[in-house]
Amino acid sequence: MAHTPVNHPLRPIYRIVGFVTGAYLVAFGIIGFISTSGEEFTGPGVRALGQGSNLLWSIISLALGALVLLGTAVGRNIDVAVDQYLGWGLLVLGSYSLCVLRTDEVNIFGFTMATVVVTYLVGLLLITVSLYSKTAPKSQAGAPRQVREGRTA
Repeated sequence: MAHTPVNHPLRPIYRIVGFVTGAYLVAFGIIGFISTSGEEFTGPGVRALGQGSNLLWSIISLALGALVLLGTAVGRNIDVAVDQYLGWGLLVLGSYSLCVLRTDEVNIFGFTMATVVVTYLVGLLLITVSLYSKTAPKSQAGAPRQVREGRTA
């Protein structure tokens, strides 16, 4: 039996959180793209919304945000898979960037410490949203936890 809840009562709120997270990634990507349009593709880059960014990271965050928004708009458990995989991917990317933060040649995304922290937070938000956004028909969802445990409230 899976331990992730199905048809969670707060699912609409989690979908809104996923949408806002995707919108933030899109906004950061657009602002970073505009700020770094004359810069190198990789390299130290400039600051956008208080974070370090270069043209490569701006394009990636714009694409990731668009995927999150598209998955949230489609729904039907596609958003669960998209949020889960992109969230774990952002955690891996944040860990890589934390490891190479003080190098110039290997820090190809132009991350700063603030960017690493925001990348971790966005990844964790997407993973949390994916945990509580799953839906199923009532016949397949099973009983709520209170009923399974024999409690009425």
